[in-house]
Amino acid sequence: MGSTFFNKLLLIAGFASLAHAAFSAAHHRTYLRLTEQEWNSLPLDLILQTVISLVVVVYNIIEVVGHFKEIRATVDMQQKTWDTLGNFPSFYSFNHRGRALNPGYTPPEKVQ
Repeated sequence: MGSTFFNKLLLIAGFASLAHAAFSAAHHRTYLRLTEQEWNSLPLDLILQTVISLVVVVYNIIEVVGHFKEIRATVDMQQKTWDTLGNFPSFYSFNHRGRALNPGYTPPEKVQ
């Protein structure tokens, strides 16, 4: 519980720092307009604050969200046997267009 609380705290601080960087960038742009200076780029401290805040936010979101399922298909396939490997019941279709495409189609007789 302690580490997740710490990660949540860092996540909130990262979002606050990111919002502060955005506000500072807008404030810097307004300052340049008022003093009639040419805008070249943002100051280095704002760029660093934005990048560091973004890294902190991304890392802590990953830590707070929890465990991810692995992307490798072999992890899920290890549980299956060879008999059930090609069996996909969701693709079964018993109500198809076979009768409409072949006018001579007769359904098989039911065995009783």
